[in-house]
Amino acid sequence: MTDTAPQPTSSLSKNIRHAFYLIIGALALVLTWPYAFDWMGDAGNILNPVDFFGDAIAPGGTAAFLAIDMAIAWLVFMVWVVFDTQRIGLGVKWGVFFVALSYIGVSMAFPVYLSGLDLSGQLFSGSIHAACCRFRYSL
Repeated sequence: MTDTAPQPTSSLSKNIRHAFYLIIGALALVLTWPYAFDWMGDAGNILNPVDFFGDAIAPGGTAAFLAIDMAIAWLVFMVWVVFDTQRIGLGVKWGVFFVALSYIGVSMAFPVYLSGLDLSGQLFSGSIHAACCRFRYSL
């Protein structure tokens, strides 16, 4: 009989993955926000997703495909992150925080959330208070 229990991830592997998530999140901001600023300069309201996605879908073709695909992915992320933060013990307020962060960009908020999960094993396991206490006592 073989042991199928997951093996612990090496610290180097975890650090590389953590760095990758943060780099991708930062890159997403740098690559996407110049277009958001242009759109807002033309009287777009970034806090109104109906107008935002409506303007992206209007030209049709590839823009419409990507806008619809991203809108659905964003909706799934918002529902998932609220339930996942509850599952790992953070509660609804952290889920709402990541939903709000996703207004800056899902392609940034999702990697930041994954990075937080990887930060110290599972940074969010238990509670933030417990994580802070572990950090304080490790100094």
